[in-house]
Amino acid sequence: MSQFSRRQFLKAGGAAGLLPLVGGCAALGARSGSAGRVVVIGGGFGGATAAKYLKRGNPQVEVTLVEPKRVFHTCPFSNLVLAGERSMDSIAHNYDELKQVYGVRVIHATATDVDPVAQRVVLSNGQRLDYDRLLLSPGISMRWNEIEGYDEAAAQLAPHAWQAGPQTELLRRQLEAMEDGGTFVLSVPADPFRCPPGPYERASLIAHYFSQHKPRSKVLILDAKDNFSKQGLFMQGWRELYGDRIEWVGRAQDGEVTRVDATRLEVETEFGTRHRASVLNVVPPQKAGWIAERAGVTDASGWVPVKANTFESQQVANIYVVGDATVAAPMPKSGFAANAQGKVAAAAILASLGGFEPVDPYWANTCYSLVGPEYGITVAGVYRAENQRVISVPGSGGVSPMEASAQFRRNEAAYAVGWYNAISQDTWGTQL
Repeated sequence: MSQFSRRQFLKAGGAAGLLPLVGGCAALGARSGSAGRVVVIGGGFGGATAAKYLKRGNPQVEVTLVEPKRVFHTCPFSNLVLAGERSMDSIAHNYDELKQVYGVRVIHATATDVDPVAQRVVLSNGQRLDYDRLLLSPGISMRWNEIEGYDEAAAQLAPHAWQAGPQTELLRRQLEAMEDGGTFVLSVPADPFRCPPGPYERASLIAHYFSQHKPRSKVLILDAKDNFSKQGLFMQGWRELYGDRIEWVGRAQDGEVTRVDATRLEVETEFGTRHRASVLNVVPPQKAGWIAERAGVTDASGWVPVKANTFESQQVANIYVVGDATVAAPMPKSGFAANAQGKVAAAAILASLGGFEPVDPYWANTCYSLVGPEYGITVAGVYRAENQRVISVPGSGGVSPMEASAQFRRNEAAYAVGWYNAISQDTWGTQL
């Protein structure tokens, strides 16, 4: 991207200037359509956004949001919690604005089944919800035991912390209790998975915590890939901030973890190398959230193929899917992307209910990563639909420059905070 357009991207991302523009949401009010019943499953960045924008587009549509958590903790900025730079309360959001301002009906229960023929959702509390359109934002499920020995029980000893909440708190306690001089071992899966740069931001911020509180401790990253998002920028930041405190081992160097012994805090790699950890963090392979399978919208990959212009399922009519669960590459599995997809799907649902053709969508994504609390890097992209595929807009996007001043990195870290505050406000409203 040009220098001018890149500055525009960063400025817009920090000030949330892009949020109301993504997905042609100005069309919602003008093409609001007739009333209907829409059930939204999942109250994260994708689902909560979709519920809000459905009601903004047509208040007469009956929108029910199903989300088991009364308080939702975001994965973005949870790595700062691990580093002791933020509290859990600072990444916590509720659904009061959706209920009180927009009139979304919120049910705190788990969706246990979907009947796509009867167009009905079954909940854990026994309720049955009929729908005209269903939107799923189910997030991810872990592929337990795909790495030998790593199941739900093992995650209580070697947490994944890839769904923010109790796992985040568990990993934070383990880091606090770790003796100085120990090694934090982070196992990273092959693509695709939620938040591609997330493991490397985590390693960075834990190295920051060690530099402040456990100066003899180190970070070892064992990776099932030979390259990763923003790799050059991360490694440059690691050298500048942490010296040799972080070691990254890619697949070609025997970095792929194939077995976990959570009791011993030990992992074994593809060629039999064993590593012992003081604190072990295993990010396992992932797939679409479980309810997507019950709805019949996943394919053999475990993810959900969607129609690019609407995010309606390719396999089941009247079911729309947004967020991490989807097959939408080159769009990443990120909170920003889920928020943008939720708006596009809301517009498409309203158009469908009203008998209109959907708008031609564009999406933007800016992914901020913190190498340190005052050292930010970004990657940005613009996408559109073409022949039922999501494609990158030629000439758009870009990453932070390799050669940048300390002030530039501080500015990007500040933009990250601005982005988080803006997108949280856009999704859930006033923070707890």
